[in-house]
Amino acid sequence: MGALEAARLLSYVAGAETLWIRFKVGTFLPHLPATDTLNREITLPEGSGDNFWLASNVWEVPTFENAETFVKRLVQTGAVTCDPLIEAALREELASASARTLRYRFQHRTGLSQHHIRQIKRAHRAVELLHQGDPILETAQQLGYADQSHLTRSLKRFLGSTPGEIAASPF
Repeated sequence: MGALEAARLLSYVAGAETLWIRFKVGTFLPHLPATDTLNREITLPEGSGDNFWLASNVWEVPTFENAETFVKRLVQTGAVTCDPLIEAALREELASASARTLRYRFQHRTGLSQHHIRQIKRAHRAVELLHQGDPILETAQQLGYADQSHLTRSLKRFLGSTPGEIAASPF
């Protein structure tokens, strides 16, 4: 699964065991363009038994217990990599990269624009504040939303829930 531009339901087979591994922004599969995975669920070719193919290698399907080792192996073999320019840009630590370079790197590594990723990060920050008990209106103002309805539309789009639903939900 690649990046998602908005919240949506994901499909799975009833009774199936699922392990989600979430990578930091800027992590990508060099052999698979981000545009091919944006908003899409992809099925990797199966190997024999509990194996699958990725980047010309056969991999054992990871479990919760060995997920960290699995990710380390992905990084060591170059099956996944991270673009440090994207991380630095999101922290606003880049002065030397041109706007054109940043647009290209974000689009080709993540499938999303820098602005889009910032909107998603702001929505996640709103969730943190709401879970801390901050009032909805105060959260909207603190994070620079135009008003409460702007916050509501943003959270519905990116996370699939309203601020009231998020504030009332357990962590």
